[in-house]
Amino acid sequence: MNQVALLIGGNQGDRRALIEQATELIRQRIGSVVAVSRVHETEPWGDFGAESGERRVEMFLNQALVVETALTAHEVLKEALSIEADLGRVRKEGSRVYSSRPMDIDLIFYNDEVIETPELTIPHPRMHLRKFVLAPLTEVMPDYRHPLLGKSVKELLTQIEKEK
Repeated sequence: MNQVALLIGGNQGDRRALIEQATELIRQRIGSVVAVSRVHETEPWGDFGAESGERRVEMFLNQALVVETALTAHEVLKEALSIEADLGRVRKEGSRVYSSRPMDIDLIFYNDEVIETPELTIPHPRMHLRKFVLAPLTEVMPDYRHPLLGKSVKELLTQIEKEK
């Protein structure tokens, strides 16, 4: 069995209901959900909505999940993208703009693997910079060590909190 850490969340529609639906679809299509953080409400991150012209942006709800799966990392990604689409996410081809969405599912870790392909980078390349990822992740896997940075999730969260 493989262990994958996911961050799910969004800021459109009935955010809590969408998180519950995503979790159920993850159980059905990806694997057993073995740990779940509480739901965190956070502000948008980065240059949010600049290109799309969004003026007022709803807060995000985010939750970390640890899932045991027989799927490969690329199969998990395929299912995650399918779940996002089923819950109303529309991705613009080639766009990397931060914008509002009903559901976003990010693969943060997959076992202790380092994966770099055009479709997928694991560990998530910006997770160590994002408190909205680290805070929920610390609840479900505080001692997990980032395979490239060598620090635990809890240490990464402490580091980012000191920097602010």
